[in-house]
Amino acid sequence: MSNVFTELKTPTTGTYKQPTGLFINNEFVEGVEKKTFEVINPATEEVICSVHEATEADVDIAVKAARDAFEGPWRQVTPQQRGNLLLKLADLIEKNLELLASVESLDNGKSITMARGDVGAVVGCIRYYGGWADKIEGKTIDIAPDMFHYTRLEPIGVCGQIIPWNFPLLMLGWKIGPALATGNTVVLKTAEQTPLSGLVFAQFVKEAGFPPGVLNIISGFGKTAGAAISSHMDIDKVAFTGSTVVGRTIMKAAASSNLKKVTLELGGKSPNIVFNDADIEQTISWVNFGIYFNHGQCCCAGSRIYVQSGIYDKFVAAFKKRAEANKVGDPFHPETFQGPQVSQLQYDRIMEYIESGKSEGATVETGGARHGDKGYFIQPTIFTNVSPKMKIMQEEIFGPVCAIAKFDTEEEVLQMAHDTIYGLASAVHTKDLNTAIRVANSLRAGTVWVNCYNLLSHQLPFGGYAQSGIGRELGEEALANYTQHKSVAIRLGGALFG
Repeated sequence: MSNVFTELKTPTTGTYKQPTGLFINNEFVEGVEKKTFEVINPATEEVICSVHEATEADVDIAVKAARDAFEGPWRQVTPQQRGNLLLKLADLIEKNLELLASVESLDNGKSITMARGDVGAVVGCIRYYGGWADKIEGKTIDIAPDMFHYTRLEPIGVCGQIIPWNFPLLMLGWKIGPALATGNTVVLKTAEQTPLSGLVFAQFVKEAGFPPGVLNIISGFGKTAGAAISSHMDIDKVAFTGSTVVGRTIMKAAASSNLKKVTLELGGKSPNIVFNDADIEQTISWVNFGIYFNHGQCCCAGSRIYVQSGIYDKFVAAFKKRAEANKVGDPFHPETFQGPQVSQLQYDRIMEYIESGKSEGATVETGGARHGDKGYFIQPTIFTNVSPKMKIMQEEIFGPVCAIAKFDTEEEVLQMAHDTIYGLASAVHTKDLNTAIRVANSLRAGTVWVNCYNLLSHQLPFGGYAQSGIGRELGEEALANYTQHKSVAIRLGGALFG
């Protein structure tokens, strides 16, 4: 095989051709320095393959390709044609859903069932923005009889996008959909832990008919390729999904370079509030899904569970039983719900939080240890007897670990819910519509779920308050991240002033 492809095998699709190069100008190429890095299977701790690593020089090449496309062929593509290209891309993703889901499971460790759901959501997201492409409209504004005023929504230009490892394909879809629909070009860096599915996805960009340079996908590390994107003088906008700590670094780099526009979807420590009148059985299912979905590696995970005192003991007993029933293991087993954590580093971080909870006096109701003896698996973990200032209550763990606290009144739980630096998501469980609406309206969070959790849609905006980010992903609101207003004023005639 070529040095930018290798043969790999998944349990569900068999042997396939895995791209390993950098996808620039519609071709897979080696990095300038020909550096590669290993990709690890988190379920087995074995090397899957090696991929080419993008350095600052490679980012320069990709940005030039994107700039040339933006100033050249992409500018000549009509909005309707842009939409059709996105629709063709969505069709190709749907046609290759099983391959993409299998690569996602192999690389990330998530269950094959959840991976299929992710790819299906990517298809829906790209189709949604394909439909928006020819509906980006300005206004005419009547100001004076001898003037004609109108506004245009124009693309920003070359967009740098940096995505995380917890939802590699889904975050790719969330990022490129609105960027391409509005006429921008893109240089996207995948996470170094999970580059494989993005590279398989890249094959379909050329097949769909996108001009060279419109979408470039590179593999590399945050401290090199990510930093180069954030500070690049010819990138007009940067979008990042990941931790709040890294988000600050990216914002500083964007400001100190060319003051590029920034959107950030960052961390969370989301409260999941259960009132006395909640349907216990249904609530337990949603709370379980809220924290253990995607191995707990979810920015909006409901990791702080507040239960009203009247049902607290009953809830803890039932939730413990439900968590212990979760199937943890081989991502490709059809019954698996929770796979491994993505890497040794992430596994170690989560275990440190678990030890912190124990040392600070919290009670481990279940879990709190490794699952099995191979792979980065952690038992679903529940803490009780927690206090508000414990690390496990204040910091984002990003793993299958939650803490349950008791409350008595609505006023009390709202204070508890707001006692972090974050404001990404939240949930309320109650049968009382007045309580549901009152508490939902009072919560300072970008998303509030009522009697459910983790139900996201490409039609609804998603993003955070406070230190959970800037801007919104998804929905019509995401288009604003990738467009800029131009006002045009035309004098129709008459004498000049002065």
